[in-house]
Amino acid sequence: MKKIAIFLCLSVALITSVFANEVKAKALHENNEVAANIDLSDSAEEAPGTAEDGHAEEGEHPSAPGWLVIPFVLLLLMIATGPLFYEHFWHKNYPIVAVSLAILVVLYYLFVLHNVHNPVHALAEYIQFIALLTGLFVASGGIMINVDKEAKPLTNIIILLVGAVIANIIGTTGASMLLIRPFIRLNKNRIKAYHIIFFIFMVSNIGGSLTPIGDPPLFLGFLKGVPFFWTLLNNSVSWVFALVFLAAIFYFIDRNNKADYSFGEDPQDFTNKVTVVGARNFGWLLVIILSVFLDPNVLEWVPAIHYEGQKFSFIREIIMLSAAFLSFKFAEKKALEGNDFNFEPIREVAFIFIGIFGTMMPALELVSNFAQSEAGAPLITHNSLYWGTGALSGFLDNAPTYLNFLTAAMAAKGGDIGQVSDVTAFAAGGTFANSVLALKAISIAAVFFGAMTYIGNGPNFMVKSIAEQIGIKMPSFFGYILRFSIPILIPLFIIVWLIFFYSQPV
Repeated sequence: MKKIAIFLCLSVALITSVFANEVKAKALHENNEVAANIDLSDSAEEAPGTAEDGHAEEGEHPSAPGWLVIPFVLLLLMIATGPLFYEHFWHKNYPIVAVSLAILVVLYYLFVLHNVHNPVHALAEYIQFIALLTGLFVASGGIMINVDKEAKPLTNIIILLVGAVIANIIGTTGASMLLIRPFIRLNKNRIKAYHIIFFIFMVSNIGGSLTPIGDPPLFLGFLKGVPFFWTLLNNSVSWVFALVFLAAIFYFIDRNNKADYSFGEDPQDFTNKVTVVGARNFGWLLVIILSVFLDPNVLEWVPAIHYEGQKFSFIREIIMLSAAFLSFKFAEKKALEGNDFNFEPIREVAFIFIGIFGTMMPALELVSNFAQSEAGAPLITHNSLYWGTGALSGFLDNAPTYLNFLTAAMAAKGGDIGQVSDVTAFAAGGTFANSVLALKAISIAAVFFGAMTYIGNGPNFMVKSIAEQIGIKMPSFFGYILRFSIPILIPLFIIVWLIFFYSQPV
């Protein structure tokens, strides 16, 4: 935790320094340009377009070559295969691998392409992203919930649905860490792998579809300019449908689990009460959630650094990390011990995402360039966005996948994901034809398909690890896909597509 905090503080200082230098350089350039225009006004009249062309060239950011996407692909492949085929090496060296690959790409941008813009934006977005996850993870880890009820199928469904709702308030990470242990304790003598799998489906993924706090890709969209309540207004019906679909299947499976619901105890011994240890941490969760709204692109009074049409302020990130530190420092020891709380899960996410944010810049550029080309633009429809975003979200990571396909969708319609005003207009429709449906397809697919594998979303692997530490035998990476994802999720995704997207005009 201390290392992560130090790293984030240094990163903030670095970004601030770079921003300051960039702002100074731009001011100096503008002053020189004004003077030059005064001196060369006659020449400009003789050769119209020269000054304009020079300005365009000055404002452009050099693009990366196609081969620079290799570190990104390599990192994603290692994330997928490392825990399976070379677990010892991966567990010991994944921070070095992730950071090294990111440094290679960033150095190429800085010293070969002389492009400071992309690395600065990537680092700023990483800090915003990881600060939220860290805050939710640490604060929820100090809350222990005990449910003293019979472990009947209906009781389990209620917990799963409550978790799906809570995921939109404290994130899929927070809800997963808050409820997975009480869910396991409730089913202690009849717990099986399908309990954990459906928890991953409903709480760790699909549940968080309604707010930017709910799931990392939606938060990245919010940071780019998607209005906070856009997902609630546009994703609610498909969210309800998916949860009812999964709850019905879970009830059928759980009802046929013939283990004794009461664990051999007299049902009259249950108090039917829910007790909470460490309730004070709900206050820290509230602080973290409220701080999300301190967006300088929305609230003019929030102090911010202006950089190429976008505002950056790290006040909310400082608040989130401070709340995480204080929530851990003053947490009830009984709650931390009861939850077996440790920092390894968030440490892994922090380092892995350094690599992802650092290496995905060329991939974002390639997608954007393809979408703007004559060959790519006709292929960008809400149908292709749904299945494209979904396929990559399940087997790679849904946060960068969301950004890749949002970049493609906007570029195909003449928008720029780097401009907050363009993203806001894209979410509102009108300016960009069918853009609301396109954004809906990307948002739903990124969150829903994140449940396809253990690596589709950050909480998936955390929940799996907690279950295995307790002694629950979980399916392998491919066992998860073959036994649960393909027979349960794929039919759901096809039905969602047919109802909400296929019938809509392109």
